[in-house]
Amino acid sequence: MTSVQVEEHHDGHDGNGVVHGSSGEGEGYQRGLGARQIQMIAIGGAIGTGLFLGAGKAIHKAGPSLILAYAIAGLVIFFIMRALGELLMYRPVSGSFSEYAREFMGPFFGFVTGWTYWLFWVVTGITEVTAAAQYMQYWTHDSFPQWAYALVFTVILYGANLISVKLFGELEFWFSMVKVTAIIGMILICVGILTIGFSDAGDTATVAHLWNQGGFFPNGIGSTLMTLQIVMFAFLAVELVGVTAGESKDPKTVLPKAINTVPWRIAVFYVGALIMILSVVPWTSFKPGVSPFVAAFEEMGLGVGAAIVNFVVLTAALSSCNSGMYSTGRMLRDLAMNGQGPKFFTKLTKNGLPLIGTTASAAFMLVGVWINYQWPGEAFNYVVSFATISGMWAWIMILACQIRYRRKADRGELPQSTFRAPGAPYTSWFALLFIGMVIVMMGIDKDARISLYAAPVWAAILTVSYLVLKSRNPQAAAFNKRKVGVSGESSSDDSLSKD
Repeated sequence: MTSVQVEEHHDGHDGNGVVHGSSGEGEGYQRGLGARQIQMIAIGGAIGTGLFLGAGKAIHKAGPSLILAYAIAGLVIFFIMRALGELLMYRPVSGSFSEYAREFMGPFFGFVTGWTYWLFWVVTGITEVTAAAQYMQYWTHDSFPQWAYALVFTVILYGANLISVKLFGELEFWFSMVKVTAIIGMILICVGILTIGFSDAGDTATVAHLWNQGGFFPNGIGSTLMTLQIVMFAFLAVELVGVTAGESKDPKTVLPKAINTVPWRIAVFYVGALIMILSVVPWTSFKPGVSPFVAAFEEMGLGVGAAIVNFVVLTAALSSCNSGMYSTGRMLRDLAMNGQGPKFFTKLTKNGLPLIGTTASAAFMLVGVWINYQWPGEAFNYVVSFATISGMWAWIMILACQIRYRRKADRGELPQSTFRAPGAPYTSWFALLFIGMVIVMMGIDKDARISLYAAPVWAAILTVSYLVLKSRNPQAAAFNKRKVGVSGESSSDDSLSKD
């Protein structure tokens, strides 16, 4: 290895000034997340409102062809996760996306990635409490206002995140267990209906529903392509395992195992579940804004089952919001530790929790309460498209950083990862092109187009903020790339921009 190109980090220097990969303890965090919790966070991370609520709108648009959309997008997600896994085994750190963006793309991209991922989880938190509030209407029928549910859920989850990272891990473990058990149970019930024929749907259930109701592409391939932003939103948060790296007890062993579960997770929980549901109930029975799981049980005549599934999807929404509370505080602290955010975000509680960052993020999530008050019927659709575009930025950075890391590792400038992405860099380039196509589809879709209007505004805000911060302290390590050699001598490094 000839040299190591990394950014100077507040906590990562040895006596000679050489930067090392940060660990959980080095960053002040406690390694309180075990293998059992990481596995369930990985499994449950992709099971949220995108599947339980957003799929209703997608089925209405695309019909059975939505199954194919999930399968192809799922393959792309696997490429993204293996790219992330390669980077994590090279250097497992909390706030990994912005850390890798700083190292391989430059300080500006680290700044943009960190703040954009923070915004993603804030917006996602708003999305999830909105969905949770809508699910509560199943039982209360507008007797309690939707905005009040959003407020109560935000406050409860905020409180839970202030106790310990171990409690966060336990909550996510059981939230995910409920979701996984429910989907598997739903699949088994559908298999029973198709083979034995019980319930109201027993006489009409058939796999022929996948092509008899107007064909596999009932509204054309174009309509299927237009659902890709909904499909990609469903997969957002699979990258959360990267944020947990600094608080995992054994990241070198646990994280690869968690990432390798992605293919069967997608095959079972998305493709398998949709095949079963759409075989038992014709796709024409599903409506936008209604969970396809709840609607399916109602069509089967299993009212109690519908109530149970509604509880499960409520749990899924709260789980995702809980993850948002967790990740936003860590991302703000990572930015602050690198001089790209207010210093007070670096402070931790005695339990190793970023109290100020979590509190600030929860305060922004309260915007969701106002949205639910103003537009209770459209709140979910208003925020989902912006969450998609901001979340996909993290995926773009993961892929771009992995491509640059692999190039440097192959040249001997960096150590090889113990968990190399198969087929890279070609798979990473394919994933980038696919994400680009999704963004184009969002521009065509009038409902999703608003996010593309908001994205340049957010980019302008970040660019101006970065330039202002850099002008105040142009020599700070946060705004200058360093080349750190094995001898500990450092010098300015502009090679990344030319790589």
